[in-house]
Amino acid sequence: MQHPSQPLPLTVIIGAQWGDEGKGKITNYFAENVDFVVRFQGGNNAGHTINLDGEIFKFHLLPSGIVFPKPVAVIGNGVVVNPGVLIKELESLRGRGITPKLRISERAHVIMPYHIALDECLSSHQGNLAAGSTRRGIAPVYADKMYRQGIRMGDLLEPEMFREKLIKGYGFNRDLITKVFAAQFDLSLESILTEYLAYGQELAEYIGDTEVELYRAWKAGKAILFEGAQGMSLDVDHGLYPHTTSATTIAGHIGAGAGVGFNSSRQVIGVTKAYVTRVGISPFVTEIDDELAKTLRDKGDEYGTTTGRPRRIGFLDLVQLRQAVRVNGMTDIALTKLDTLSGCPDIKVCVAYEIDGKRIEEMPASLTAMRKAIPIYESLQGWPDMSEAEAANYCKAGFNALPAALQNYIAFIEKNVECQVTIISLGPGRNQTILRQAH
Repeated sequence: MQHPSQPLPLTVIIGAQWGDEGKGKITNYFAENVDFVVRFQGGNNAGHTINLDGEIFKFHLLPSGIVFPKPVAVIGNGVVVNPGVLIKELESLRGRGITPKLRISERAHVIMPYHIALDECLSSHQGNLAAGSTRRGIAPVYADKMYRQGIRMGDLLEPEMFREKLIKGYGFNRDLITKVFAAQFDLSLESILTEYLAYGQELAEYIGDTEVELYRAWKAGKAILFEGAQGMSLDVDHGLYPHTTSATTIAGHIGAGAGVGFNSSRQVIGVTKAYVTRVGISPFVTEIDDELAKTLRDKGDEYGTTTGRPRRIGFLDLVQLRQAVRVNGMTDIALTKLDTLSGCPDIKVCVAYEIDGKRIEEMPASLTAMRKAIPIYESLQGWPDMSEAEAANYCKAGFNALPAALQNYIAFIEKNVECQVTIISLGPGRNQTILRQAH
């Protein structure tokens, strides 16, 4: 395996598509040698799968770098936390012989049972404008945060304050569920109070002022890796609204979601599949639904980490990727699943959309326009199917040993989106990676 070059002290890894791009693997590739790995948004609606020397880990809240002994894993204030889920993940880690080095921001908001119940109601109500919610309570908890009636992790350590806040949040959300949506919600306030205070005691050793800890680490020149969840097209501002998540997923959110005004150069790595997948409802301009889609889904194990839902499959969309490069200030692309795409005789790549007879090269904000969009493709020669052993040999030999057609595919992407592909993934393992020097 090629050893990764030392990243900049601030490195951000984000998804450049709709999530599920392989961010966990890329985070895992760099995390062993950094001092902190930070989640800064989202909740347990996200899922990262890690292959560590053949051992599989699946995380929904914990930063992926927690499997290594060196880095401190941080759940930042921008994350919304289901404490019951978090405790189960910690128990699973301990059961596999890993002692978690974890910090949780006292300012991170807590997902309550009424948020999950309300999410069920909202998902049914939204119909064709739904986001394909995982129904984990993410949208309602972010809404309560903006209503200024949310509960934070630090509140679980202060019983009287927790009770005071819970009375307001419980009553408001219960009435929405029962009176607006005419659904049932039978949990009592006292049962929730008891359950969540117990969660607070179990997690108390991890909860604190992570913002100060990260600031001091940054001032001391420590290496900090920020691990994004989901992807660019799910960003609540810049994504395909309203078919988005409820959080800001872009690299610029690290200050808001981690609580430190970082003021120095950073490396922004956008993780991109060699094709595109989507779980959830929305226009999907390059979607295919044929034998190739089935082949890629099965070959690439394209089923959601969190939901298990089969992912929709499409050709690579450079309009989408162009937006991700621009909005995130991406310095590098990590291109994944090239091994899955191998064996296709020719490969289509979407370079622009046709909307009402016009060629469009930048992502429209209009949902009407996206429903009309027709992909404009260019076809590129594919490369031969590669076995796991062949992929391993390519990774040992480096970029120049790759098939010419695969190198041309990478060069075509770089030219069209004006960002370099410096990380090439030919499988889920850390050793199935080529690190390429900037050029």
